[in-house]
Amino acid sequence: MAPALSCKLRHTPYRCIKRVPYISCSMQQPSQTNIKVIINGGAKEIGRAAVVAVTKARGMEVAGAIDSYLVGEDIGKVCDMEEALEIPIMNDLTMVLGSISQSKASAVVVDFTDPSTVYDNVKQATAFGMKSVVYVPRLKMETVSALSAFCEKASMGCIVAPTLSIGSILLQQAAISASFHYNNVEIVESRPAPALDFPSQDAIQIANNITNLGQMYNREDISTDIPARGQVIGEDGVRVHSMVLPGLPSSTTVYFSRPGEVYTLKHDITDVQSLMPGLLLAIRKVVRLKSLVYGLEKFL
Repeated sequence: MAPALSCKLRHTPYRCIKRVPYISCSMQQPSQTNIKVIINGGAKEIGRAAVVAVTKARGMEVAGAIDSYLVGEDIGKVCDMEEALEIPIMNDLTMVLGSISQSKASAVVVDFTDPSTVYDNVKQATAFGMKSVVYVPRLKMETVSALSAFCEKASMGCIVAPTLSIGSILLQQAAISASFHYNNVEIVESRPAPALDFPSQDAIQIANNITNLGQMYNREDISTDIPARGQVIGEDGVRVHSMVLPGLPSSTTVYFSRPGEVYTLKHDITDVQSLMPGLLLAIRKVVRLKSLVYGLEKFL
């Protein structure tokens, strides 16, 4: 027979009422400050596109615009945005950086200026504790090397991007893969207007990427000096042909061939907007760097 369970209610001389507080459970992310982005070259076409792209992107905001053109004008109005950003275009980089540095937030300077000013611009940004993203055509490798040494010593992140086009980077990667299987290759590029940097940085980058891989291209006429055969880039016989034809998009085509087969890689850019995904990627990645990285392909 099971023992009986006895329960007694004891009266206490005092009354204790314990209230259980209402607990609200919600998933709250720690507050994060937007990345402050300064556009150096903000009045240029690519600078205006960058202002719009950064304004629309999550986790970042335009904090300053530098240019020697349209000084004093609101950068939002210059970019034909619906509302003014209340950020005037300034022509004093040091003043803008000094003002923004007081906020103690992460800041990135995007440089669309000129090869002759890039080194000093990055040094100024570093002095105020800011990272840099550099997209400046015709930037010499000597400058990149000097910047790399400076950023390494300062433990400061910087991305130097020969191209901001993700499509162009994918073409370059595909070209490297194809180069191991074909002995003939030529690069044909076109631009709608004359340019000072023919062959373009994209074409040179492709040629350099597929050079020194153990291949010798176009052996049949590797020594010809006929101008119509194009310019040889590097020591492995890669030829580049540059065309200027109004109405054509900015285009890069790489032809690989062997008897009975042609393999073609082509990339067209019809609008500067195509560079903005690469720019936003660079801004998000550079804040975590402590040295210089050359090329966006490291992040794809």
